[in-house]
Amino acid sequence: MLKAIAFDLWETLITNPPDVSRRQKQLRVSRLEEVLAARGHGALAERIEDAHRASWDRCQELYWSGDRDVACRRQIEHFLEELQLDPSSLDEPLLAELEHAYATVAIDVLPEVIDGASDTLRALKVRGLGVGLVSNTGRTPGSALREILSRLGLAQFIDVMVFSNEHGFCKPEPSIFDELRRGLGVAYEEMMFVGDNLYVDVHGAQRCGMRGVHFRPSVRGTAIAPPVAHGLEIVPDAVVTSLAEIVVLAGRSTDIAILPGR
Repeated sequence: MLKAIAFDLWETLITNPPDVSRRQKQLRVSRLEEVLAARGHGALAERIEDAHRASWDRCQELYWSGDRDVACRRQIEHFLEELQLDPSSLDEPLLAELEHAYATVAIDVLPEVIDGASDTLRALKVRGLGVGLVSNTGRTPGSALREILSRLGLAQFIDVMVFSNEHGFCKPEPSIFDELRRGLGVAYEEMMFVGDNLYVDVHGAQRCGMRGVHFRPSVRGTAIAPPVAHGLEIVPDAVVTSLAEIVVLAGRSTDIAILPGR
């Protein structure tokens, strides 16, 4: 019996269209520049955008490619290293200010809600199902994402949220799904997971014993995980092109194998 449905976040419930992503980056870079300039590091301004990009690549190489996550403070340290500044030489108030400038941009330049997300989550709650969320976080940590989801009106429908920067590992690692399962208080076979990424979402869920549903929206934003050469043939339990179809899946959960898109 289906008791809970859980979702990926980026490009499943919320999205960063290119213009939003661009505005977020511009604001993050300008805020970092302002903080450093105010503390006597204005000469670094021309290098900040390159360091911002290089620190992302470094985190991808060192952590995310191995399904491990990294705290925003460590990301800031890598950013400073790219600027050839020793993080240990800077005081705690400055580091905290840089981290805040780095991590909270998406609160001020909000992502957009995927069509149907709010209505779908509400309908699932009305049916008495538990609703969960697992998100790989990148530059925007769980603390900021909770505020973002609240401002977008989605948090009220979600019972359990698990964020990779707080957990320490990313999807598709089984441990992050297990934290979700324990939070919802259900067995894997009583859960369905919905996400836009076949590998991290569908495969990650299925290998834990959940049903994995592939969400394929007509338009995707920029918050897409880098491709992984996994060599797997991943067959989702169902494919949907709108979130409203999830409510139908919930109603037919005992016969999911014959649903459209399978």
